Amino acid sequence: MNIDLSGKLAVVSGSTEGIGFAVAAGLAAAGAAVVLNGRDPGKLEAAVGRMLALVPNATARGVAADLGSDAGCEQFVAAVPHADILVNNLGLFEVKAFFATSDADWFRFFETNVMSGVRLSRAYLPGMMTEDWGRVVFVSSESGLNIPPDMLHYGFTKTAMLSISRGLAKLAKGTGVTVNAVLPGPTMTEGVDAMLQAQADAEGKTVEEVGLHFVAEKRPSSIIQRLASPEEVANMIVYLCSRQASATTGAALRVDGGVVDTIA
Repeated sequence: MNIDLSGKLAVVSGSTEGIGFAVAAGLAAAGAAVVLNGRDPGKLEAAVGRMLALVPNATARGVAADLGSDAGCEQFVAAVPHADILVNNLGLFEVKAFFATSDADWFRFFETNVMSGVRLSRAYLPGMMTEDWGRVVFVSSESGLNIPPDMLHYGFTKTAMLSISRGLAKLAKGTGVTVNAVLPGPTMTEGVDAMLQAQADAEGKTVEEVGLHFVAEKRPSSIIQRLASPEEVANMIVYLCSRQASATTGAALRVDGGVVDTIA
């Protein structure tokens, strides 16, 4: 299968590292012009540099904005008024006991994980529908189905993404626009690597050993019994953004290594 996204402009929120960066790189390799996003201008500039080194012929630029706020989304859309592809990847995660999670924590997670996707979709979806082509992907999580009690506020936001993506797919009914959600499982992003590295240092183990133990203990239903790579998740997202995925919409597609114990 040859995925060719030449002539398409893709926006990937929260894309300076992790799954977002891998998605942006995958879309760029498929020929799309890519707009990366992050809050830190220096970190964003470095990410664009890594992108151009990884995909030498890429067309890529960065727009610094805090998409976890209404003002930040407005700033971003003013700089990028049109997109053919939108990947709502921006998200926070943390392990925190329910009784220690404040109202401010809940609102912060909702604003960043949910409302960033709502606001960007509201900005870009009308243009896609007018042009009768577009792709919107929400990066949810297996935690949206398999709600973790040690980060309930995170799981809640990922469930919300599933509702929104399904509803927006129906809103775009009869057009060439598709809206889908992807549910990664435990993935070795930079954030997860740092968390595991701290534990590895404390226990005198390697990150790989700690990662395998994490999956076995926290996600025992995993079939692959390991953390996925960001690129493995990105492969699914790039496909959903392709012309070949034109009949896939309103779907919640899992790249969770089989964590969610279901046949559907």
